[in-house]
Amino acid sequence: MPTPSHQRRKRAPKPERRRALELLASARHGLTESLLFAQRRHRAANVELVRDGLANASSERVAMGAREIEVARVRINDEGWRVLAEKPLGKE
Repeated sequence: MPTPSHQRRKRAPKPERRRALELLASARHGLTESLLFAQRRHRAANVELVRDGLANASSERVAMGAREIEVARVRINDEGWRVLAEKPLGKE
């Protein structure tokens, strides 16, 4: 019988995920998806952080000269902060 998701044991994040969370944590208002991409964070990794409940994504309109564009902004959430507060593996 599968274990319910709320009873699953959480694993420490992989180093790449931890770095992505640290990057989000360093940005007070979150980062746009294009800034994350510029930092070599692939879209799939951003989606994974949101899907796993470690970050939130929202869309907003930003003025670009005379026009507005829609951008996705990713922010770390409480669960992401909790994961960052845990000691990384091998750092005891």
